[in-house]
Amino acid sequence: MADNPWLSDHSADLWDEALGDVPRGLLSSAVRCFASNGFHATTTRDICQGVELTPGALYVHFPSKELVLFEIIRTGHERALTYIRSTPDLTTANPADRLRAIVARHVEWHARHHVAARVCQYELAALAPQHYDEVLELRHQTNRFFRDAVARGVADGSFAQIDVKRVTRAILSLSIDLVRWYQLEGSDSPEQLGEFYADLALTLVTHGGTRPGARTDNR
Repeated sequence: MADNPWLSDHSADLWDEALGDVPRGLLSSAVRCFASNGFHATTTRDICQGVELTPGALYVHFPSKELVLFEIIRTGHERALTYIRSTPDLTTANPADRLRAIVARHVEWHARHHVAARVCQYELAALAPQHYDEVLELRHQTNRFFRDAVARGVADGSFAQIDVKRVTRAILSLSIDLVRWYQLEGSDSPEQLGEFYADLALTLVTHGGTRPGARTDNR
């Protein structure tokens, strides 16, 4: 599994060093297992075998398989949000440069960590309700961050009179969908893909003006 290019990314860099080597190894193994087989089809034995531990070793560090999944999904969402919020020069950039920069970084992050990001996006339904709600709030924060960037450009005339919610959803969908097919060994680096998708995002906001009869409620 470790040699599979579809399961090769930089997810091992995501985990808090305070967790220790064994828990971080278990999380990285779980990412590959969940991405390959899905949460429900993965056993704790599968996860432990990935780091050459006995089947019961997982419970020393995580009380349940669901808590392993929650740690992966929560960490992934937090790291991605932190990464786009730390985009350089956000406070001084004009709306187009601001949007372009955060889209590029969002895409870059998802490409570099595409295996963990695949788990973050497609295994949400397996979370316990309280854990799902915590992750949902992180997703709302990301949505608001992007929606604000788009709305600023519409408000000052930099962008076309677009439906902010719809266009923001489209931009985020583009940024995230790549986790289905991206490989680090492919022709585009995470940075190159980020730049390409950033250009697409600017096309959406500058040439996607409202059609007659279309919704314009951008609240």
